[in-house]
Amino acid sequence: MTAALETIGLHKRFGALIVANDIHFRLDAGARHALIGPNGAGKTTLVNLITGRIPPSAGRILLGGDDITALPQAVRVRRGLGRTFQINTLFRGLSVLENVCLAVGEHHGIGGDMLRSLAARRAVLEGGYALLERLRIADDALTPVRELPYGRQRLVEIAIALGLRPTVLLLDEPAAGVPSTEIAIILDVIEQLPDDIAVLIIEHDMELVFRFARRITVLVQGSVLIEGTPAEIAADARVREVYLGEGHHG
Repeated sequence: MTAALETIGLHKRFGALIVANDIHFRLDAGARHALIGPNGAGKTTLVNLITGRIPPSAGRILLGGDDITALPQAVRVRRGLGRTFQINTLFRGLSVLENVCLAVGEHHGIGGDMLRSLAARRAVLEGGYALLERLRIADDALTPVRELPYGRQRLVEIAIALGLRPTVLLLDEPAAGVPSTEIAIILDVIEQLPDDIAVLIIEHDMELVFRFARRITVLVQGSVLIEGTPAEIAADARVREVYLGEGHHG
């Protein structure tokens, strides 16, 4: 079966510093996968390589079996690669619904011309509002993003990513900086993402990781240490050694 996302021998160096070392990684269709590792392990570097923010020194990246190694970020997004960021990148002066409709309009090919036709605008608005309902933030539809609590801003960012209809969704620390009272909402939303989307979560919160993931990859110093089920990862002595003495578990 063709992987939803695959890296083959992915390598990145900055001068003498190797930050990604021969990474072979596979995300199957509909996967619920977590990427963990101590600070400086190279998790965000790997995501930046996959999304095209930085080019690899060697290796290949496949999306649905197609080689996307040399494609620009925007083209990867149009081909189905979605991402949220550790620090959200929303249009803070626009309303929640406007932010999401920009993404839905982009998917429909009218992102730059929302006035093209009433029917097209209606389809975008309906699609955007449906996403807000799914993520339980429809009550905030007309609220400027800057007025939302941080946890709800993260939900808006997930809605935007989903508005682009990804086949692969990369969630970069969705719980980072979110108050504990709002983490449960984000967890519930992530658990209820459509089954046809392969989801990779990069996260320090081990409770979230073990609740969400069916498989986990541990990255250490730019290399894959181990991949397995949550039970296999929890029982592995090397994983415990990597995290020993850290102030967090992930």
